[in-house]
Amino acid sequence: MVEPALIKAAQAGDRDALIALLREVETHVYRTAYYILNNEQDAMDAAQEALIRIYTKIGSYEEKAQFKTWVGRIVTNICIDKFRRTKPSISIEEHELVFQEKSNVEDEVLASYAAQDIREAIDKLPEHHKAVVVLRYLQDFSYNEIAESLDLPLNTVKSYLFRARQQLQTLLHDYQKGGVRG
Repeated sequence: MVEPALIKAAQAGDRDALIALLREVETHVYRTAYYILNNEQDAMDAAQEALIRIYTKIGSYEEKAQFKTWVGRIVTNICIDKFRRTKPSISIEEHELVFQEKSNVEDEVLASYAAQDIREAIDKLPEHHKAVVVLRYLQDFSYNEIAESLDLPLNTVKSYLFRARQQLQTLLHDYQKGGVRG
C-alpha cells in the first residue's frame, strides 16, 4: 500500500518522492501488463509507458479512487490499446511459477501442464473478459476496484467474470479431454 504522504509529496513536485512512488508500483505495473499481454517484451514496453504516464500525470490523480486502482486503470488501458494494435502471440517462455511441496517429478510436470493450460485458456478469452480475470484473480483487485479501473458498471464486471469463468471451465475441460489446442 502506497502511503498518502508519498503521493502528496510527489504531486507537490518532490522528485525523490515521485521516484520512490514509481519504484513502489513498478512490479505491480509490470505484472499486470505481463498477465494481460502474455509477452515479456510487450509487457516491459507497456510497463515503461505506464510508468511514464504515471510520472507525467501524477498531478491529475485525485483521491476519489485508491492509488492502486488509478495505476491499474492506466496500465490496463495501455495494454488494451497495445492488444488492439497487435495480435498477441502465446509466449513459449514459462511464467515464473513456484509450486509448494514438490512431491515428485510427475506431480511437478502435471502442475506445469495445468499452469500452461490455464495461461492458454486465459489467452483465448475475449479481451474484456481477460482484463477482468487478470485484475481479479492475478492482481487481487476487488470487484469495485475492477469497475473503477476499467470504467465499467459493477454489474458488468460481475457479468464478465461469470462468463469468463464459464468459458475457462469449458476450455480447461477440453484440455483435460485432450482437446485441440491453438
